[in-house]
Amino acid sequence: MNIPLPFSLIVCTYMRPEPLLALLQSVQKQTLYPNEIIIVDGSISSETKIILEQNQFQNLKYFLVSEENRGLTRQRNFGISKVSKDAEIVCFLDDDTVLQSNYFFETVKTFQNNLDITGVGGIAINEYNWKLQNQDCLYNEKKYYLFEGYFYKEGIRNVARNYLGLASNLSSGKMPNFSHGRTSGFPITGKIYEVDLLIGMSMSFRKLVVENIKFSKFFEGYGLYEDADFSLRALQFGKNVINTNVHLSHLHNASGRPNQYKYGKMVVRNGWYVWRVKNPNPKFSDRFKWNAITILLILIRFTNSITNAHRKKACTEAIGRMIGWWSLIYSKPK
Repeated sequence: MNIPLPFSLIVCTYMRPEPLLALLQSVQKQTLYPNEIIIVDGSISSETKIILEQNQFQNLKYFLVSEENRGLTRQRNFGISKVSKDAEIVCFLDDDTVLQSNYFFETVKTFQNNLDITGVGGIAINEYNWKLQNQDCLYNEKKYYLFEGYFYKEGIRNVARNYLGLASNLSSGKMPNFSHGRTSGFPITGKIYEVDLLIGMSMSFRKLVVENIKFSKFFEGYGLYEDADFSLRALQFGKNVINTNVHLSHLHNASGRPNQYKYGKMVVRNGWYVWRVKNPNPKFSDRFKWNAITILLILIRFTNSITNAHRKKACTEAIGRMIGWWSLIYSKPK
């Protein structure tokens, strides 16, 4: 790689001082260090500010935002407004991620070597479930997804969709016209794969993108699927890709998340909104599949309330999904 493109890192955080510190310590070990690190803190306590005062990091700029700029989408837009005019790439990371040492090197190299690429995401190696295919085995393609010599064991929701003819025929990260795509990610092959959707835990864009579009106000608050919405709108500027050499761990810290009822309702309503961003005028078959899959997932979550160890959470989420689906009859997101 020649002289690397200057890049900024934006991390939005809320009441997670320890996870944020772990992330920044992994940033400190990078082979390619950010030209600036913008921390946008929506916390209602001073713990995050104190921990950053006690642990100094090069090029770090800290902003504690008030109520009007609190929430993931607002904080991301606030962070974008603070990006240096010299930056050419803007990277977003969740505050509960930890990076492998070459994360930024591989990310920046992807942009530098591919001028048509405007969005890059990575792989959470702690959630990696791909395995090499055994040539002596026959795999049931209803239960396993096969891709480039690897296999991925499908979860119950995808197995059910496969048997019911409701599965996507597109690769992971691509959104079909009925919206419910594959979420298997990609095996670590060292290749770059074109996608529609990047995941908020790990996404970077050329500055051209964030200068022209912002994170939608529809997702203010917790912001579920705000990354999908932004990724889809970013496609007007170029390609989104997953680089399987860009590695991190996503530790899914539970603090700051909504309760299961609100989450379930959001899954359906926010999911409907993103579907219509991708496909504003769906055909009857697309509408049928979107609704059929939504009902199927509600039923599976109700079943989980009997079979799952976290029965109450599963039941509460299922009720939230059901209420969210019913609410679309009289109150569709706009």
